[in-house]
Amino acid sequence: MTDYAASTDFATSAAPADVVRRQYLASAAGDLEALRATLAPDVEWTEMAGFPLAGTYRTPDGVTANVMERLGADWDGWTAHDDTYVTDGENVVVLARYTATNKATGKPIDVRVAHHFTVRGGLIVRFEQFVDTAKVREAMP
Repeated sequence: MTDYAASTDFATSAAPADVVRRQYLASAAGDLEALRATLAPDVEWTEMAGFPLAGTYRTPDGVTANVMERLGADWDGWTAHDDTYVTDGENVVVLARYTATNKATGKPIDVRVAHHFTVRGGLIVRFEQFVDTAKVREAMP
């Protein structure tokens, strides 16, 4: 596997899969500034109906405040483990897995997920999540 973080080309690449990968790396590191840097000013970020944070969020600050910061407040070790990328032009579909432990219940999750990103001009302009929301809710109070 390529060490993406060490590659200067990767760090500045506008290729859709590279932009998406930087978003996952920033999220896993808890680096919200770097994560916001991958998002377009008018980003539309949709968490699936039935997911605890269901809804569509706009702006990089809106996404990090309403999704990443809330996940961090409610879950220990929330991580999206990206493993398979399917790219078609500006569209990137990522098959991944969420792992975390709910802070209130102590129950862990290990759930498969698919994410659809649209990347234009080196920034994520749209995100849509697909996940088994029942598995996530089973770990919650």
